[in-house]
Amino acid sequence: MALNPSMLRRDHPLASAPAQVDYLEKSEAGPLFEEKLLASGLIPYRPLSLEVLQLNVGRRCNQTCAHCHVDAGPDRKEEMSDRVLEACLTFLEQTDTTTLDITGGAPELHPRFRELVTRGRAMGRRVIHRCNLTAILLPAYAHIPELLAEHGVEVVASLPNYLPKQTDRQRGEGVFDSSLEGLHRLNELGYGREGTGLVLNLVTNPVGAFLPPPQASLNRDWKAQLQARYGIVFNEVFTITNMPISRFLEFLVDSGNFDGYLQKLQSAFNPAAAAATMCRSMISVDYDGNLYDCDFNQMLQLRAKIPVANIVDQNPEELATSLLERDIRVSRHCFGCTAGAGSSCGGAVADEG
Repeated sequence: MALNPSMLRRDHPLASAPAQVDYLEKSEAGPLFEEKLLASGLIPYRPLSLEVLQLNVGRRCNQTCAHCHVDAGPDRKEEMSDRVLEACLTFLEQTDTTTLDITGGAPELHPRFRELVTRGRAMGRRVIHRCNLTAILLPAYAHIPELLAEHGVEVVASLPNYLPKQTDRQRGEGVFDSSLEGLHRLNELGYGREGTGLVLNLVTNPVGAFLPPPQASLNRDWKAQLQARYGIVFNEVFTITNMPISRFLEFLVDSGNFDGYLQKLQSAFNPAAAAATMCRSMISVDYDGNLYDCDFNQMLQLRAKIPVANIVDQNPEELATSLLERDIRVSRHCFGCTAGAGSSCGGAVADEG
């Protein structure tokens, strides 16, 4: 598979999070996100619960995908420290947070991934692993599928398309075939099969500057196609809208699609989706322990609006209280989560607007 350098390694001007925010905010393509929230009666925009603790354990990945909002890749070495990891597990244990969501990069490349899984499950928490399907084929990580199955971890696996050309275009030459191999391994362990309790969900996002199709129809199509073509089974397919940040922002700017895409997101704004965004029930933690309303805000370095936006050395119960009382931080990229049926780490969140 082709491994292109990350934006950071290429010294791209938009590799900087502040530069991306500035580009978004200076755009004259339609209203600000706050204006849409105000018109929809959603100000103040605050959490409804604190169910999900999502950990981005690092930027290291075995792939360099064209759309990646994390700008992850083999040339990124950042990873969550032991101190931060322990603070996260303490917070999970001492609060009512029900779900540990582990992402990256390729999260299984973190040296303490196994421990995160086993300790999270030992606390009785739902654990989700966001998997690119190819890292689990690397010799040093070949044990990961069995680890996940043993502990009943939910797998959310990235697959841009059920056809090779579209997948390889987005993720690199040969990634589709490797992804199929990863899916077969998970299926062999019972993932995606009825009666096993082992959940395998797929997540897909468009290859170009357009919104994903309706999730329900896509789900029916993908189940039929993957079963007929490759003998693959899974539980659900989630659709995610491409956020106008990081490498996808680079593509939009370079292709002259930025203003048009942003206007497309704005015109598809759905108040029902805005009322149900994932930031209203989760908190995102980066490898340094900084806290964000979601993984997208994390990539833009837009920290949560609380007095100390870091998980280290804080009383978990007091921190949880302040997180529930915060105002959620928004910018123009948030239109990506509120267009049409909405978009989240769990796919669509509402009926089409």
